Amino acid sequence: MVFASILLILFSLVLLALSLSTLYAATYAWWDPEARALTTYPALDGEDGLSFSLIMPCRHEQEDVMRATLERLLSQNHQTLEVLISVGHDDPETVAIAERLAGEDPGRVRVSVDHSPVKNKPRQLNTALRMCRNDIVGVFDAESIAAPNLLRNIDNSFRATGADAVQGAVQLINYRDTWFSLRNCLEYFIWFSSRLHIHARLGFIPLGGNTVFVRRTLLEDVGGWDENCLAEDCELGVRLSTLHHRIVVAYSPELVTREETPDTVRALVKQRTRWSLGFMQVYAKGLWKRLPTLRERATAWWTLTQQHLMALTGLAIPLSIALAIWGKFPLGVTMLTFIPLITTLATVGFEACMFREFGRDHGFAIRTREYAILVLSTPFYQMLLAFAALRAYAKFRTGDFRWEKTAHAGSHLGYLGAGASS
Repeated sequence: MVFASILLILFSLVLLALSLSTLYAATYAWWDPEARALTTYPALDGEDGLSFSLIMPCRHEQEDVMRATLERLLSQNHQTLEVLISVGHDDPETVAIAERLAGEDPGRVRVSVDHSPVKNKPRQLNTALRMCRNDIVGVFDAESIAAPNLLRNIDNSFRATGADAVQGAVQLINYRDTWFSLRNCLEYFIWFSSRLHIHARLGFIPLGGNTVFVRRTLLEDVGGWDENCLAEDCELGVRLSTLHHRIVVAYSPELVTREETPDTVRALVKQRTRWSLGFMQVYAKGLWKRLPTLRERATAWWTLTQQHLMALTGLAIPLSIALAIWGKFPLGVTMLTFIPLITTLATVGFEACMFREFGRDHGFAIRTREYAILVLSTPFYQMLLAFAALRAYAKFRTGDFRWEKTAHAGSHLGYLGAGASS
């Protein structure tokens, strides 16, 4: 019983450390006005000094979704840009749509056709990269609705900070579609408005796969995207971080790129499995071990493993409490096991506050029932993330790195009336 009590106490302390670190990262941008100010874009100087090549990778897409994305890119308040619609040769329907859209504006839109025998997003990106002609390469997914003034602010960020790469923000917006879409939208809000800025401060940034911009010459020098990695965005960020290139992260609710959540539980699990599996690939690749200091390597380890640990923590906390209640441990041990629950409840409380902030930032009227869904869905959402992490681990062990693409239904297009015109 003594040995079991010690193990339970250690387990509870590990859970406490994980939940505290997650809570701090999630709320980082709100604790300090100076930290909040650092998350935004530099003030515009009124000039357009750089040119942009925007890659729009598409696969098995609907024309209305692609058209909406392309129209927003072409309507940017910036003088010099080109769009490369990236498609695979084995997807004739999407190729036909891309060529039709490019024919409507041949001066600014071209089609890149990837002929690689194995299809995935990084291969399509690298094929398109060879066609890029401008200073900065940006990536927008097929369903990305960009803010009209985004490129002007990205241009200014590069010049004002001397950045090698700039990560803008993405926001899922169809929060009322399913019980999990609400939490999915809140996750993105917390990640891009707070958590990613912790990584920027620590100098180790897993880039997002969308609304990310890199100097073309640098991207060519480092060999583009890793064509075998399912989290090619994260891997590129890790590579640039280990090479000590300057990555700037910027957030403004008026400049987020709006997207949609997966439309089914199955689609969400597949998406999260792909992300988790990609992070495992990046971790196993070991580039982060080349960082010179222990602090930098510890930061990298925490960054690459935290999403898996926290997914499992959501299940481990109720398990530890159940053991404490029915395991007949001493009263002091039982009380200690409830400490991680306190931080978990605090996290849910802060999430409710941030959900209100999400609604205020993007012009949505959050209803009482939606706050209830946020709270009640917590354990079930954690179960989905834990299942996806375990599924990813099984795939990693068996070497199954097939690309499970997320389908785009255009669900977010109906939400663009609220706060989307800025």
